Amino acid sequence: MKPTQPVKPNKDVTALLESMSRTGFQGRKLGESLGVWTRMVRDPDCTIFMGLSGAMIPAGMQNVLIELVRHRYIDVLVSTGANIFHDTCEHLGVRHYIGHHHADDEALFEEGIDRIYDVFAYEEEFRSVDAEIARFADEVAPFRGSSREFIRRLGNWLRERRPEGRSLIATCAEYDVPIFIPALGDSSIGIGLVMARRRGVDVDIDQLADTDEITRMVEESQKTGVIYVGGGVPKNFIQQTQVIASIHEQHLGGHAYAIQYTTDAPHWGGLSGCTFEEAISWGKEAPESPRVQCFCDATIALPIVASALIGSGVERAARNDGPMRV
Repeated sequence: MKPTQPVKPNKDVTALLESMSRTGFQGRKLGESLGVWTRMVRDPDCTIFMGLSGAMIPAGMQNVLIELVRHRYIDVLVSTGANIFHDTCEHLGVRHYIGHHHADDEALFEEGIDRIYDVFAYEEEFRSVDAEIARFADEVAPFRGSSREFIRRLGNWLRERRPEGRSLIATCAEYDVPIFIPALGDSSIGIGLVMARRRGVDVDIDQLADTDEITRMVEESQKTGVIYVGGGVPKNFIQQTQVIASIHEQHLGGHAYAIQYTTDAPHWGGLSGCTFEEAISWGKEAPESPRVQCFCDATIALPIVASALIGSGVERAARNDGPMRV
């Protein structure tokens, strides 16, 4: 047995988290997650997949995610449609505002203000972005393809139309990081595409193509590491690639590394709280995989761990399997 080591305050975030990994409870898990993520980054055989759920962009995590992409600390992003919609809003100059969770929601409705816990936004501005997405659909029509291909084109369109803008979607397009939105219809991007379709625009997002494309990425990787911010559809979409691969006689043995930041507990039976140990029974995680689940608000965990990663100066190992292919 090794004794715990009481943590000391430290202005060096990397050193702080490393010392927290020798303490207890969720502080220890947060520190351990830095170690597992660092191992992924240094592994030349590993492709890193991130599942992004929750209102991370409205909550101010946009620049954190952008820097993770720029430093190549993730290779593939699977997100809710809402996060990518809100990210598109920010690129187009539509802002989210500091509000309060104790608010008169009827009064907010009368003023045309939407509330996301303690963040406010204007409904009419959101609808203007819905209309922009509909107009973009008209430009690329006829379109039939995966959400990855549609979002790649949207990211490049934003870069060309508003080069002064800054967004996760534009950064991913620049750095060739694929973005999958497996439940795209369940978002304002879906609303914008319905607007276009009702005008007769020929646009169809093939979600089965999403499933096939991401599974092939996993099959072609020597190892995979997963990082889940929250859970939900993005988590399952990445997890099930191991099952699909095994059905097609590609027995990959499960993801080789795994991290999750969640506030959901496992005893409710929901996917967001599902432990990696449970996932082993499905063949989704390798039994020997370094894995850690930190039960913490991701708006606390993610900026701290990202700052520690960047502050450590760890560089992405050149991948042995070459560039990502789709």
